[in-house]
Amino acid sequence: MKSALATAAAIRAGETTALAETEAAIARIEAGDGAINAVVVRDFDRAREQARAVDARIAAGDTSGALLGVPMTVKESFDVAGLVTCWGFTEHADFVASEDAIAVQRLKRAGAVILGKTNVPVALADLQTNNPVYGRTRNPLNLDRVPGGSSGGAAAALAAGYVPIEIGSDIGGSIRIPASFCGLWGHKPTYNALLSFGHNFPRTDGCGVALNVIGPLARDADDLEALFEVMGGDALARPASRAPGAWRLLLLDPHPQVPVQAAIRDAIEATGKAFEARGATVDRHTDLLPDLVSQSGNYMRMLLTAMARGAPPPDGGPATTLGGWFDLIDAQAKCRRDWGRLFGEYDAVIAPIWGTTAYPHDDTPLGERMLMIDGTAYPAGMQMALPGLATFPMLPATSVRVGTDPDGLPIGVQVIADYNRDWTAIAVARAAHQLAFDVTPAQAGVAA
Repeated sequence: MKSALATAAAIRAGETTALAETEAAIARIEAGDGAINAVVVRDFDRAREQARAVDARIAAGDTSGALLGVPMTVKESFDVAGLVTCWGFTEHADFVASEDAIAVQRLKRAGAVILGKTNVPVALADLQTNNPVYGRTRNPLNLDRVPGGSSGGAAAALAAGYVPIEIGSDIGGSIRIPASFCGLWGHKPTYNALLSFGHNFPRTDGCGVALNVIGPLARDADDLEALFEVMGGDALARPASRAPGAWRLLLLDPHPQVPVQAAIRDAIEATGKAFEARGATVDRHTDLLPDLVSQSGNYMRMLLTAMARGAPPPDGGPATTLGGWFDLIDAQAKCRRDWGRLFGEYDAVIAPIWGTTAYPHDDTPLGERMLMIDGTAYPAGMQMALPGLATFPMLPATSVRVGTDPDGLPIGVQVIADYNRDWTAIAVARAAHQLAFDVTPAQAGVAA
């Protein structure tokens, strides 16, 4: 399958058409998605209409649009006019959105053809993708393993080769973890860098959920950048181009509270050594690191309060008071300042996203779920500290594949950069992938 940019270029050059590319993507979904169950809301007839409209525009001489004629899907939680948005809630399975989310509007203006929507867990509240409306989504790389969540259907559609690009959302790793589990590129932007209107709980028109962001996923780093630009990332400053040896990096492995699979720790260390071999500054310890134990505790309190919209926790504990919420906001501001001091000395931090690679399907509730890590069972919930490294201080983080575990599954890491330095995170991730797989810069765009 061609990349999104290659597809748009071929359509622009007259080598193919938007309709032909759309029909090919539809055929891939119809042939392969029975076992995977990624594309759960299908809009193929209207996609064909969109493609014909793109082809008519091209025939009239208008070949503008970075995603000209590119077929793609979007996460089910984004509103698309005329399609269901239910977030896996059975009580909202009949809700049809009346207008497109801002992100979807941007995609269409860039020429993308929307084929439908991909699966999510209920309320976007799990790191695997099952729900009573659409069922279970499986990882195309190993059907016995999860694709991650909550953008699990998005990642599965990419990994299966149905489409080259997707959009997701991330509050607790929901872009980064699926990208990692499926061997893809994913970017969690700086908080509020991209407009998320139209990505709300069904039948609401609010401000969204605190901490949550929307962002791009792709099979190819060039596509990731192009999609991020279309979504609004073009407004952020870019760093000057650098060779791998010019970066100043901190390896964060492991988090003090969280066990991490040895294969992931080894991949992070190998990545650091590869940068060092090129002349980069790579540290493994620094006194500038914020108090990660305190950060993790505050992140979980803010996350649970935001997801429950202030309701008492299910364990019967007290709800967060208004004063408690302001205390969390103050702690978040201090945490962001602490990370800002660290980024005065480093360009990026390379850290685990999750303590394992893609794990077997497990219907145990997340709060009770256990993960096997190198032969020992640990509570899955404690792993939330890892995606929280970037989420709580509102920092950008790019998920990139840097290795393969003994089971043949991809190993992804997150590259975290300073506030609004999204393009730095993506650039360091590119370099990390290039070094990990010993590819040339020209080849470094495509995940191995």
